[in-house]
Amino acid sequence: MTTTTYDVIVIGAGPVGENVADRIVRGGLSAAIVERELVGGECSYWACMPTKALLRSASALRAARDLPGAREAVTGTLDAAAVLRRRDAFASDWHDDGQVSWLDSAGIALHRGQGRITGERTVDVTAADGTTTTLTARHAVVVATGSSALLPDIPGLRDAAPWSSREAAAATEVPGRLAIIGGGVVATEMATAYTSLGAQVTVLARDGVLHRAEPFAGALVTQSLQKAGVVVLPGARTTAVARDGDGAVHLTLADGGQLDADELLVAVGRAPNTQDLGLDTVGLEPGGWLTVDDTLRVLGADGTPIGGGWLYAAGDVNHRALLTHQGKYQARAAGDVIVARAKVEPVDDGRWGRHAATADEHAVPQVVFSDPEVASVGLTAAAAEAAGLRTRVVDYDLGAVAGSALHADGFQGQARMVVDEDRQVIVGFTVAGPDVAELLHAATIAVVGAVPLHRLWHAVPAYPTVSEVWLRLLEAYGR
Repeated sequence: MTTTTYDVIVIGAGPVGENVADRIVRGGLSAAIVERELVGGECSYWACMPTKALLRSASALRAARDLPGAREAVTGTLDAAAVLRRRDAFASDWHDDGQVSWLDSAGIALHRGQGRITGERTVDVTAADGTTTTLTARHAVVVATGSSALLPDIPGLRDAAPWSSREAAAATEVPGRLAIIGGGVVATEMATAYTSLGAQVTVLARDGVLHRAEPFAGALVTQSLQKAGVVVLPGARTTAVARDGDGAVHLTLADGGQLDADELLVAVGRAPNTQDLGLDTVGLEPGGWLTVDDTLRVLGADGTPIGGGWLYAAGDVNHRALLTHQGKYQARAAGDVIVARAKVEPVDDGRWGRHAATADEHAVPQVVFSDPEVASVGLTAAAAEAAGLRTRVVDYDLGAVAGSALHADGFQGQARMVVDEDRQVIVGFTVAGPDVAELLHAATIAVVGAVPLHRLWHAVPAYPTVSEVWLRLLEAYGR
């Protein structure tokens, strides 16, 4: 067994872990990163990049078919094999050579294997060949191990070997019939992707489609899925699953019905990757989410930082916001505060406010790349009301904006802003429609910056663009 010392040890080499380590090195400290799978993590190989690659070709084809002149030039259907090849390229064919090269260029040491915390600032790394290396940290250990798909306790489900989001993102063939349990982001995106690739898709959305979003968003996506041929079953609950000897999957539903499919995707939530990290050595429960403060220090059951504050957690694993971009935001905050604390003895935590992660609570931007796209930031109307805010909700028909009519014939969509009447600022924004993702950052700035409505009147949108919806929302608000 060998022992190596670094200033900071990061467990998990996904986008979050990479950003923490990079920030540490840029701050003048040394960093090692531990990874048991591919450097680059979930987003690079089984989530953000390959799934959006699966969706993009169909989106471009739909856009062409919605425009006279372009529509007449479309003479064929989507080439599923070509889409999968493009997806493979964006997943780097599931090789991490490029990511490893980046770590080398950034001056970050890589240790491959399962990392386990064995004591204060100490991590043992067990490699594939069984050899163990002990790493010690002068200042901090950061857990950035992410999350995995949650598998519900349905009789027969595990034995049926269902797809998780990973298998759906990396499939080499398009199944003839795909059943999806779930109605959230993964479920709607993969339903959109696979129906465009030629599969007959059925969505069993027990809680409805995108039930955490504004109701109009789920309604528009449901309507579009059904128009594309997807069977959407709101309220459907699966009570048993079995896969037969020929490979077909059979689902028994609570209402007595049965559904047959060639593959089953389960997309009902996420679980933290903390089961085999040695958390019990520092008084934490293995397999649970890690609670952190705004500087990402892991807190114990008593609400105080573990061991005085040497253990941090960033990204999905702390359950604050399960999105890659928010995890990277947390990573930057964690890296900066670790460097600051390593170089200066803090007198009062208030001094570290500029490093705190505060935009992952009520100002989280998210895009669902369904058809139509759904982009949102901040609170829904229901969430704002539940938070006790005195609000006014303003809706506008996105299809009535001049830029939308130019964008596509028959453009359908809706925008909503939720205004905190006491502060006269926007606390929530949701928009649903074709290609609306690029509208989101303007809303994010407005929410994070708490820009007063009277100042937003001076942010004039260009004409004729879809962004003109901002002017229309303000006009509808009436001040």
